Amino acid sequence: MRYKPSNSLNGVKYEIRGRLASKAYELEHKGYEIIQMNIGNPGAFGFRTPETMRQAIIENMANSEAYCHQKGIFSAREAVVMQQQERGITEMRAENIFMGNGVSELIDLCLRALLNNGDEVLIPSPDYPLWTASVILNGGRAVHYPCPKENNFQPSIDALKGLITDKTRAIVIINPNNPTGAVYDKEHLQAIAKLAEEHNLIVFSDEIYDKVIFDGAEFIPMATFIKNTLCCTMSGLSKAYRACGYRVGWAAFSGNIKEACEYLKAVELLASLRLCSNVLGQWAVQTALGGVQSIKCLVGKGGRLYESRKAIINAVQKSQYLKLVKPMGAMYAFIEVDKEKLTSFDDYDFALKLLEEKHVLLAPGSSFNFDANNYFRVTILPSSDIISDVFERIEDTLSLS
Repeated sequence: MRYKPSNSLNGVKYEIRGRLASKAYELEHKGYEIIQMNIGNPGAFGFRTPETMRQAIIENMANSEAYCHQKGIFSAREAVVMQQQERGITEMRAENIFMGNGVSELIDLCLRALLNNGDEVLIPSPDYPLWTASVILNGGRAVHYPCPKENNFQPSIDALKGLITDKTRAIVIINPNNPTGAVYDKEHLQAIAKLAEEHNLIVFSDEIYDKVIFDGAEFIPMATFIKNTLCCTMSGLSKAYRACGYRVGWAAFSGNIKEACEYLKAVELLASLRLCSNVLGQWAVQTALGGVQSIKCLVGKGGRLYESRKAIINAVQKSQYLKLVKPMGAMYAFIEVDKEKLTSFDDYDFALKLLEEKHVLLAPGSSFNFDANNYFRVTILPSSDIISDVFERIEDTLSLS
């Protein structure tokens, strides 16, 4: 082959937009209507960004034609400071906040500034696969710590502790979790913070779903537990504010900033090389964080997300083949197929069959750096009627397996 890809991509996967998604695209171009359950993309299911955020962008269009500071516009960073201070992270400062083209860009940027070849990063399993991919692409080694179903997908602290070596540089947590919907409790967060401080590890806390929680679950910011090491809190406008296309995220550093000066300079250098992130979308941050939090209506009883989640829970309960640890946050359900009843089940083969025969696209569980091959992830974003229809198609497909 004349034009070979870089060896740095070995081990990198992102099946959420991979082979199955490409197959779905082909089917759509043949005229089939595909129900896309594979991605948490609110705008694709009729969710609108709050009007006040759109208005903030319109009013600041004239101020968006030049590059801004490499860390982002001040009003956006200061809005993040105020939010974090209200949550008890009182030492947060605007100069330690970086705005990015979504959290995805910031994950890559922050890891690139940190890792040397062979450095290790502890990542939950199952994970959001961008974290693993970004570690590999930046020369590191992704080491996955288990979050067992038997523990409601909370991290196994003993296993995590046993994976720390002299090459470990950081611990990643995803809370609320994608793909499982777990919302980590205080005891687990405190235990992770203690380990990080004992071993001088940076904690990267992916909190993009911080407001998408159900049934009284409590989201606790990781940064509230960390004083003696560095914590990077990542969030953005994509999910709770239904603004994926704005591509606005932030990385907010707190904790032991004094010892992290050289690292933060490296992050800023990389931010400078890409000049700045999308200026126009940043104008929505202050309005978003300071205004009415409309997501509360969607996740509360009777709200659309609440009812869609309920439809998934009910469908699993009725199924002959499916099991579910009830998701308490985020926009997904991580569903188990009973292998005692379907002994030859394979997640990818099932997903392909479901797509080709029933025109439903979902993400196989093994796509999330998870050893088991009898899980799949669906988003809760479609309406409850669509979800009920989807699970009828799933049940029919499983019955014929």
